[in-house]
Amino acid sequence: MAVGIFDSGLGGLTVHDAVARRLPDVPLVYYGDNAHAPYGVRDSDDIFELTTRGVARLFEAGCDLVILACNTASAAALRRMQESWVPKDKRVLGVFVPLIEALTERQWGDNSPPREVAVKHVALFATPATVSSRAFQRELAFRAIGVDVEAQACGGVVDAIEEGDMILAEALVRSHVDALKRKMPSPDAAVLGCTHYPLMADVFQDALGPKVMVFSQANLVAESLADYLGRRPEMLGSGTGHAFLTTGDPKKVSARATQFLRRKVSFEAA
Repeated sequence: MAVGIFDSGLGGLTVHDAVARRLPDVPLVYYGDNAHAPYGVRDSDDIFELTTRGVARLFEAGCDLVILACNTASAAALRRMQESWVPKDKRVLGVFVPLIEALTERQWGDNSPPREVAVKHVALFATPATVSSRAFQRELAFRAIGVDVEAQACGGVVDAIEEGDMILAEALVRSHVDALKRKMPSPDAAVLGCTHYPLMADVFQDALGPKVMVFSQANLVAESLADYLGRRPEMLGSGTGHAFLTTGDPKKVSARATQFLRRKVSFEAA
């Protein structure tokens, strides 16, 4: 009854932890493609190839349902995967939709026509690949009208976090927020469109100011997954064990993951 969680590196651990708290009885298999991180500077074909390789490994581990905890993969590869690659008895879900449902104050799975919402000016912070895909704007347009989105490509932030250089990561976040504010001085809300960014959520909030609502994904994805499995319990796969898999050096990745989560995490080779 395992669920798979895929990420390009360590950022998806924020989603893993939130899902583990919300669904403590569900075994989770995490796959981090640390050998090829970050994805945010790769082209869409490269991201598709790497993502399908990782998701196939999670299918092998007994996960019939896989969450793409990587926003870049969700933006650049998910639709193509769902249309041409995912087997009929499997499901691959992204992380944009739960975030947009929360932003537009919709119930999980509400697919009614787009309507006016309270939020009018949204700042999107994401990787260069996510920004260029315009996937966030496309999904938002299905649910809301009259919302102005200003996107800021946050180059370097994921690299700094993956390397454990939080001083550099903070400096980069503040620089990107400054650049966004020059284009949109007074956003109503800000979306942290990368699962690495919750690790810097306090910095984003401080740089944006207390009046800006900051949305990040981990808890929203966990709640959405719980709702989905309540409606589709048959999508729990055959796997029965927890695991952390990586394409990188398991010893090095385990050390960085332990540093991030402030608890012992042991990765094994994927």
